[in-house]
Amino acid sequence: MNVYSLKPLSICDTNSYIVASAQNNAVLIDAPADADYILEQLELFGLTLKKIFLTHGHFDHIGAVADLVDKTGCEVYVCAFDKNKIYDEDSMLVNHFMVRGYKKYTGEVITFTENDILTLDELEFDVVETPGHTSGSVCFICGNVMFTGDTLFARSCGRTDLPDGDPAAMKKSLKKLCELGGDLKVYPGHMQSTTLDTERKYNQFMQGL
Repeated sequence: MNVYSLKPLSICDTNSYIVASAQNNAVLIDAPADADYILEQLELFGLTLKKIFLTHGHFDHIGAVADLVDKTGCEVYVCAFDKNKIYDEDSMLVNHFMVRGYKKYTGEVITFTENDILTLDELEFDVVETPGHTSGSVCFICGNVMFTGDTLFARSCGRTDLPDGDPAAMKKSLKKLCELGGDLKVYPGHMQSTTLDTERKYNQFMQGL
């Protein structure tokens, strides 16, 4: 497994990640914006995009979905609790942030819950439901890495003051991550990467959990 971190995209400087299998197929973790750039990176690494796994349904994580599906035919996966956000501009916060030029996705999505394991070739992604930023926010664990979306950041966590946010749920979700076994490399939805042990030790939002 190889993980490629893309440059921050969208007006929110959102991270996205390409995860490559041994067969040179790829999963994209979140699709913030600029499908052409993402496709250029896939071509640079010699990879074929097969699936997009979404950590949640806000516009800055799904903005390139429509174009990427149009150009590659890839599948789109989102937690069942955030499915409505993919199609509703109020729920995805396009109107809240007055985003212009957003291309809405109207195609099919595949939903999952925490009981599911998502796969691509030899890769297996465990789903951890982590509501708080949204009701359908999730983290994906593959091997010794975890993609945390807008749940866990380096020394911080996702906002809970937006529509569908829940501070109490976020606290429970961070406790769930804190109690995971071992140390994992953490690839968040914003800012720099970190490790789970580092966040257990230094993240004020994980203290005392």
